[in-house]
Amino acid sequence: MTKQMTTTTSAATTCDPAVRVTKSLLAYGVIAGPLYVAVSLIEVFTRAGFDPTRHAWSMLSNGDRGWIHITNFLVSGLMTIAFAAGLRRVLGTGAGARWAPRLIGGYGVSLIAAGLLRADPGLGFPVGTPDGPGTISWHGYGHFAAGAIGFSCLIAACFVLARRFTAEGAAGCAWSSRVVGVVFAASFLGLTAGAGASWSLLAFTGAVLLVSGWQAAVAVNRYRRASH
Repeated sequence: MTKQMTTTTSAATTCDPAVRVTKSLLAYGVIAGPLYVAVSLIEVFTRAGFDPTRHAWSMLSNGDRGWIHITNFLVSGLMTIAFAAGLRRVLGTGAGARWAPRLIGGYGVSLIAAGLLRADPGLGFPVGTPDGPGTISWHGYGHFAAGAIGFSCLIAACFVLARRFTAEGAAGCAWSSRVVGVVFAASFLGLTAGAGASWSLLAFTGAVLLVSGWQAAVAVNRYRRASH
């Protein structure tokens, strides 16, 4: 009898429209980071003249196929905002319930802004561009500003969610969130200080892979708790 009641309750929760909406929104968080990374890596290895030790991924927005990376920014940003909405629904109350979704949402908005405000060509990319840093346009400055704001939001979200995990007794998730936040912050500062040095570009690329995986892991974690 107890088993039957548990099964009935579980089925009712699964069929709850509100739970389905929340899980659908959280699922976008699972996809957003890996999608951006996968599309970018395909471009890195297929775009003529692109060198990951010299060129930032944002520069892929230039050239005949630049629309692909611009679309990648826009779609990933919209998915991240949807994830933030799902996060707000599933967190309810308690530590990070308000600020974690806001910060993740801010990062999503910054991705859209980074797509609309294209990074400038330079350093020989796209093919035919003079081999030098070139001049920075108004939209180039806007792109940098969007990145700085978005990355700051994402770093802060790592620590806000670490507090949430700590409150829930999930020490492993809390520590991993803090580590990701520290690594990503250090790589971003290194990118700024490195002024385009190969080591700073490669370190930041690795940090982007790490933080994208973290975002997906958080989305999976909350997805599993959405019906509880």
